[in-house]
Amino acid sequence: MSSVLAKALKLQNSTISKYLMRNVLVLLAAVFIVIGLVVFGNQLVLVVKESLKQGILTEDLFSIIGFKMIRDVPLILSLSLFLAIILAISRSYKNSEAIVMNSLGIGDKHFMVFIQPIVIIIFIFILFLSTIAVPWSKQQRGMIMDRTENASEFSFIKEGEFQEFKNGDIVFYASKVENADNSEQDMEEIFIYAVAGDEPVITLAEQANKYTDSSTNSVYLRLRNGIRYHGFPADKNKKILDFDLYDLQIINGEDQKSVNKITKIEAKKTTDLIFSNNLKENAELQWRISQPLSVLILSILGVLLGKASPRGGKNLGVLIGVVIFILYNNALLIAKSTLEHGDSSPIVGLWWVHLVMLLFIFIFYGFRHGKFVRHV
Repeated sequence: MSSVLAKALKLQNSTISKYLMRNVLVLLAAVFIVIGLVVFGNQLVLVVKESLKQGILTEDLFSIIGFKMIRDVPLILSLSLFLAIILAISRSYKNSEAIVMNSLGIGDKHFMVFIQPIVIIIFIFILFLSTIAVPWSKQQRGMIMDRTENASEFSFIKEGEFQEFKNGDIVFYASKVENADNSEQDMEEIFIYAVAGDEPVITLAEQANKYTDSSTNSVYLRLRNGIRYHGFPADKNKKILDFDLYDLQIINGEDQKSVNKITKIEAKKTTDLIFSNNLKENAELQWRISQPLSVLILSILGVLLGKASPRGGKNLGVLIGVVIFILYNNALLIAKSTLEHGDSSPIVGLWWVHLVMLLFIFIFYGFRHGKFVRHV
């Protein structure tokens, strides 16, 4: 093994090495563009639909799209490199170039060493993305979404118009709206019609402003100098409540608690997760490390999957590679979820998936080179 490594290192700057790396780079760019256009195009459509549904402001829309793109780059880049290696090696075998190299004593182990400069650069870049850039983008996106959620539909109240909210369960009217901001609004001459159970509730108030309770993250309308009718004003059994000050809840902070908790963990700095004993934070840390680590493991497998005879099935290695990539990432997600729910130990965590993958590569390499075939 040491002699193979020494020979590969000597050939690192050779024409063969540069030729292979150039092919990998060209194919990497091509595959990344194709996959990126599909994924980012789909994300664009989904984000636009989400913005129309949740009332995301136009100036925040492009920021959210950018943050989601940053989130998806590590996965897309990892898959693109994996497929590029398979295609580059496969092309070399189909053109009989790799067969000639094999006859000169240059085989899979040499190819693995030749492509390492590219693999290491991608590894470092994905490590930066997964540990620094992606958490930052999730933090920024979370701030925008929190601002939008806290604002609720009531951020878009039109002055002097009756508007329906909550699928028609609430009818709202304000004769005057000032300071139309995401976080606060001041309103005058308020009319609110809502349904509590089977009973209609009508609220009239001279003034109102919207605010967020920082302790519960619930959003309220603070109504001043008004009256509430439980039942229609003409009903005999109606209840009437006069008030000087009344807080009407718009959003229940408890409903968002579990979602926000996960979001905050995903947005935490990696340095804050390292010494944490929290299972969810430990799972998040292992997930961030697993993304660049998988690049190193898949680069080895990519060389083995690319090895094919000229008569082999066209791009069969690519198809197998995609299936393995999906299974690998799904196994990591399952292991992450298992660790988050306390069903596995942090020592086992996501690491067992990588170990299984390495074992698979070892066995696959053995069969490729006849290590497990008994010679008569």
